[in-house]
Amino acid sequence: MKFNTVIPKGLKRHYLMELEQYRAYLQKNDLPMAWHHLERSHVLGQSYPLEHTYSHWLMLKFGFRQKNLKEVFGQLLRLFVGGWKSFIDHVPIGNTGGSNVPPLRRMKLPVELEEILRQYETR
Repeated sequence: MKFNTVIPKGLKRHYLMELEQYRAYLQKNDLPMAWHHLERSHVLGQSYPLEHTYSHWLMLKFGFRQKNLKEVFGQLLRLFVGGWKSFIDHVPIGNTGGSNVPPLRRMKLPVELEEILRQYETR
């Protein structure tokens, strides 16, 4: 069994760039684009416990900001189980992490994210 503890340095750079984009769009109050980049950060970081949990933490805060109870409750559930599933490398690749998709559903990766993940062998 493979245990994931630390995200590869190069992959972390891509993950952090998505979070920077999330924050930039959030400051501009462009909430759909902010969410889009938050989902992308989730996809890139979901195989690593700290990054995966942090993406869900930000999604929880986003849900509160939107007063979206479905998102808040969905993120609370994901916060309780997401990190340990990352640790044992048992995540649904491509899942965007929002409460609008089932937590265990695999999803097709955008081409550019697939290339990034392939480069760092996280799949």
